Amino acid sequence: MRIIIDTNVLVSAVLRDRDPELVIQFIVDHPEFEWVVSQDILTEYKEVLSRAKFRLTQAIRDQWFNLLDTFPTLIEVDISIDFPTDPDNAKFLACAIAANADFLITGDQGLAEGKNLISTVVITVASFKNLFCDVE
Repeated sequence: MRIIIDTNVLVSAVLRDRDPELVIQFIVDHPEFEWVVSQDILTEYKEVLSRAKFRLTQAIRDQWFNLLDTFPTLIEVDISIDFPTDPDNAKFLACAIAANADFLITGDQGLAEGKNLISTVVITVASFKNLFCDVE
């Protein structure tokens, strides 16, 4: 299964641990799940995690950057989506289409409004956890 992870889920995993980190670790540990990113998404992940307001130590930032550089599958996205509600999130919808992703995990209600533009299931961390992580 191909999975797109919204930046807010990644940030929650880094800052709070708990369910978002558990879901990301589950995806990493289970080869039947493929975390897919575009270059724009990868750049956003790193830019956001580098923000001073999060006060991440260099060691924690390096740990997550190493994961981001080695684990997700980087794909070429040659389409664009018109998503006027939240243009910054259009890259996630475009990546979902280009990757033919099964799930887009997000905590952003605005991004969930884009679900009618894609065939990918837009799902919360809690719902993904209930469907997959809690059944092992």
